[in-house]
Amino acid sequence: MPDFCATEPRVTPIGAMAFDQTAFPNNIKLILLKVEWNRMRPGIAILALWIGWAVSWAVAAPWSNRTEKRPGIVTEIRYRLPMLIGALLLFVPAHRYEGPLRWWHVGRMGAWLCVALVAAGIAFAWWARLHLGRLWSGRVTRKADHRVVDSGPYAVVRHPIYSGLLLSMLATAVAKGTLLGAGGFVFLLLGIWMKARLEEHWLTQELGEGVYCGYRRRVPMLMPFGPKGK
Repeated sequence: MPDFCATEPRVTPIGAMAFDQTAFPNNIKLILLKVEWNRMRPGIAILALWIGWAVSWAVAAPWSNRTEKRPGIVTEIRYRLPMLIGALLLFVPAHRYEGPLRWWHVGRMGAWLCVALVAAGIAFAWWARLHLGRLWSGRVTRKADHRVVDSGPYAVVRHPIYSGLLLSMLATAVAKGTLLGAGGFVFLLLGIWMKARLEEHWLTQELGEGVYCGYRRRVPMLMPFGPKGK
């Protein structure tokens, strides 16, 4: 199983603990808990979170209104290509790798902090997905009964699903600490930014400039409190 973080498991020796026959069962439980904790690698937790997100996202994909219109495939290839390259680079295994592409180590606690950030980003993306409801689409489209949603997470940023996933991707790259991980995040950021720009151009045309441009002027694109559109 691939892992991301170059941290070695540590097990507390039995001889280092005070031996008390009356508390023997409790000591055994404590030892087993420490062994299990040290065997659990942050990279496995990150991988499990991403797999869980991908499976749940795919299961929820049919929960969407009918597509009325979408741009051509050639237009979409422009952002899909960097996203594909980025995903391939980001998930290259890096556990115990110490070659020239290793840029930093985050340590065990830092790696678990990255796990928490991955989980937080995915949770934020799911909040946005549920709030958007049947207007969601994995591609740039116009759905039946399409409208601008500007409440909930969409009052914080215009593309909260992308913002949440970018946070998770950044935390994954930091946990890996390699050139490939950093490069993968850069490609993913580029692809997502290109897709977000395409979506905004598309919605401005389809819903009317007056409808979407007002929302763009009020709410930042991807980063809370970031610059707003014109």
